[in-house]
Amino acid sequence: MKTLRQYIKEADEKGVAIGHFNISNLEALHGIYNAARKLNLPIIIGVSEGEEEFVGREEVVALVRAIRNRDNYPIFLNADHHYFFESVKAALDAGYDAAIIDAVMLPLEENIALTKKCVDYARELSKKENRDILIEAEIGFIGTSSKILDKMPEGVSEATMTSTEDAKHFVEATGIDLLAPSVGNVHGMVKGGNPRLHPERVKAIREAVGIPLVLHGGSGSMNEDFVACIKAGIDIVHINTEIRVAYRDAVKKALIENPDEVAPYKILKPAILAIETVVEARLKLFNNIK
Repeated sequence: MKTLRQYIKEADEKGVAIGHFNISNLEALHGIYNAARKLNLPIIIGVSEGEEEFVGREEVVALVRAIRNRDNYPIFLNADHHYFFESVKAALDAGYDAAIIDAVMLPLEENIALTKKCVDYARELSKKENRDILIEAEIGFIGTSSKILDKMPEGVSEATMTSTEDAKHFVEATGIDLLAPSVGNVHGMVKGGNPRLHPERVKAIREAVGIPLVLHGGSGSMNEDFVACIKAGIDIVHINTEIRVAYRDAVKKALIENPDEVAPYKILKPAILAIETVVEARLKLFNNIK
């Protein structure tokens, strides 16, 4: 099977993007995988530190590997938004294919130092275990939580978008494989509507850094903005809040319509289908499938 790095390269050459969807339970994993399998597209499963604590670090590795090995399918696991070297190391040691070190709250040079430490460790482990581990990092601020927001998070504005100069310096200093810039995106879904994305900034950053870019905080963005940013150089798009909303609404509806039901697999089946619907629509958009 090809590596995640190879699939990202293929997506870039085709002008499409790989979907990255977060999970914290088995229902989400099934819904995401069902959609990807239906379209025969590679998929990335993300698990943030909080999600990982709930589902289990080794457990989620075992689940994803089981699917990959059983079906010989390109499903990959990413340690999404890990904030410390120790948590990145633990995820990579457990068998994750990639990790994001999120140090945007630190001054730029401290972010660089921590990121470089993670990159160096990933390179050592890749060589030792004959694996191709990817490290991603983030600069610019897009908020911190995948939830429904009453207003834009404080500190998110055009002024905090990633500059091409900072991006170039950061990539050269750290040697990261993937960069997640701030280009108008925001984590979570703003009730009044998410801000517009800036594909022209994506294009400028991509030309400056020369490595694949990742769009975080995709939930709630406009379809045409996604398409424009993918054309400009985005190779991976993160969706999380939309999945959480679909899950919540489906479970709520199932409980209201079947108040006497006590079998979890019956209560939660609609949640799997709801997530599958969201993921399928996003994957079609990211891959220009009508």
